[in-house]
Amino acid sequence: MNSLSRRKFLKITGATAGLVVAGSTLGGLVKKSNAYIDKKYENGKGVKKIPTFCDLCFWKCGSIAYVKNGELWKIEGNPEDPLSRGRLCPRGTGGPGAFRDPDRLKSPLIRKTERGQEQWVEVTWDEALSYIADKMNRIKTSFGPESMAYFVHGIGGNFIKHMMKAYGTPNISAPSFAQCRGPRDIGFRLTFGEDVGSPERMDIQNAKCLVLIGSHLGENMHNTQVQEFAEMNGAGGSIIVVDPRFSVAAGKAKYYLPIKPGTDIALLLAWMKVIVDENLFDKDYVDKYGFGFEQFKAEIQQYTPEWAYTETGIEPELIRTSAREMAKHKPATLIHSGRHTTWYGDDTQRSRAIALLNALMGSWGRKGGYYYPASMSVPNYPYPPYPKPEKGKVDNPGNTIYPFATEGHDTITNGVREATITGKPYPIKGWITYGTNLLYAMPNQDETLKAIQNLDLLVVVDVVPTELAGWADVVLPESVYLERFDDINVEFFKEPFVALRQPVMDSPNEQKPNWWIAKKLADKLGLGHYFPWNDIEEYIKYRMTAAGLSYDELKKKGIIKGAKQPIFFNEGINPEFPTPSGKIEFYSLQLAGLGHDPVPKFKKHKEPPPGFFRLIFGRSPVHTFSKTQNNKLLTEMQDENELWLNINIAKRLGVKSGDYVKLKNQDGVVSNKIKVKATERIRQDCVYMTHGFGHTSKKLRQAFLKGASDSQMITQYTVDPLMGGTGMNVNFVTLEL
Repeated sequence: MNSLSRRKFLKITGATAGLVVAGSTLGGLVKKSNAYIDKKYENGKGVKKIPTFCDLCFWKCGSIAYVKNGELWKIEGNPEDPLSRGRLCPRGTGGPGAFRDPDRLKSPLIRKTERGQEQWVEVTWDEALSYIADKMNRIKTSFGPESMAYFVHGIGGNFIKHMMKAYGTPNISAPSFAQCRGPRDIGFRLTFGEDVGSPERMDIQNAKCLVLIGSHLGENMHNTQVQEFAEMNGAGGSIIVVDPRFSVAAGKAKYYLPIKPGTDIALLLAWMKVIVDENLFDKDYVDKYGFGFEQFKAEIQQYTPEWAYTETGIEPELIRTSAREMAKHKPATLIHSGRHTTWYGDDTQRSRAIALLNALMGSWGRKGGYYYPASMSVPNYPYPPYPKPEKGKVDNPGNTIYPFATEGHDTITNGVREATITGKPYPIKGWITYGTNLLYAMPNQDETLKAIQNLDLLVVVDVVPTELAGWADVVLPESVYLERFDDINVEFFKEPFVALRQPVMDSPNEQKPNWWIAKKLADKLGLGHYFPWNDIEEYIKYRMTAAGLSYDELKKKGIIKGAKQPIFFNEGINPEFPTPSGKIEFYSLQLAGLGHDPVPKFKKHKEPPPGFFRLIFGRSPVHTFSKTQNNKLLTEMQDENELWLNINIAKRLGVKSGDYVKLKNQDGVVSNKIKVKATERIRQDCVYMTHGFGHTSKKLRQAFLKGASDSQMITQYTVDPLMGGTGMNVNFVTLEL
């Protein structure tokens, strides 16, 4: 960090020490072993290697599981896999902890008493599935199939999703859209005509300048990105970090901008004005591929660095210097799109501003910027056509509420919840959830519980007894990813490849894989013809054979790579932009036509009341959302979260690092106790905590009441008018000592 940006950081608190401790590593990627050698394995003795891919986040890293003398020993990255590149993050290597978790769900359960009392009867799989099928048939008869909704997270949910489409519901929802990536994808689609995708289509490895706006690489452990970030940093690349908190990534930055929370659009607009006014943008690129540039230029004229300083707290000199730094390295300047982008309710417009800044750099379709993902052609299984629902999606009738949450995107989770509460536009009477704890994924837990009380059926499919499972009518115990086959992963990435998840160990009790659950439930619903294959291996073999690929090779190696494909314009990609104009839309007529700003504008957000701080939250490098805090291998590294509190505020309140406090939000909700981290590395107007802790399910013995739950504090949210995402950084807390 140079002297200019260091001086600006020191003005957060006036402190003069403590900065060098910020993130001396990038979060602990585990180096691949030299022991990638098969040893003799006979009669269950010796070491056996089985390739699979990880399920502890959406990155789906290729892995090698080692079974030693019949016991699961360890997991490492698969050197052949383009996502892991032979390395796993701490979560990936902690996979055996999920397998050995003593609190795992073991048998199907049917609720015995009132919802939430967590009193159960153990039943057989036949009894559980018969109960569900009977309830679903009654809902279909009384309300229509559309009155069942499915919430899903991860590739493991594909077969239940298939079953629900065969049943006839359009209400299939992933919290990752409305509570995470949705605004980003829509903002980029409105600009370039395409989503960023998952994994994100970013060439960090070849970037000369990387700009991170609230993206905590090194803490948010997206494997390939963190590896490329380390390589880019090691090669002398320029890094610019915008964040209210001096994160691990900020410790690597040439310029760190300690922005006031909620003012990111103001900074983005000021950056763009500097770049346009000083003719620092890629003019040839903009002239060739841009639409509406002159209107865009006129719209941003009011946003000077001096104006932005009054909103963001970032001095004009630093705004100009960092903008020129970006321009110096174009087109290999990559402004990171982010992943969790549901912050303040205007998040699609903020993401669109990030997309427009990338367009000024000429980075879309260029090396060191955003590439065009490559993929292999693997035909789908030839299922019968799904029935056509008589009713549209419950959240967005006729696309009249959220105009850009259109076909191709899942039903919005909060829209399903609202319809479950109100019965409008039609009742939702049943939920099936897979791999997602909605009480931690969605804002306002009381609204979620109110919706649940209106249901005739709540089915939870999971591997551990989450808080949501405590409210279910039926709980179905799934095999962990190390015990099952899932759908093949036909990845969209820099390199085309197909990957296989396959069993490493047998399930220890009555757990079953998701494909088996979906197929057996479909049989009981009279939908067995939608599952004409006998087992999942038959299904996978069909798809592989149809693609001209070897299933035996896939099973042996875990991955089959395709031929190299062009991913940049200069490699042969035809620059096409599926927008209404067919170009990069600096000025959006489709937004203007619907009464929305054609160019992003800055709008002030509500300030904390006196004595309160804005609550911001993020990820831990050793945990995935709220799903791994009961994994003993991972809790040995972090068993509770901390509250980052500015050290001057801490002194004023008479607290120090290691003290425990409780939080009370603007609605009077009080948290469990949380340990204070008093530090110079955060602004005085906000506090920060990692997401996913403070579990209240007593059946999660390792995680019960360890740390505090940010989800409990998020009682307020603001809905993005363009796509329905829930802005959750609009909550304020004070400390109870």
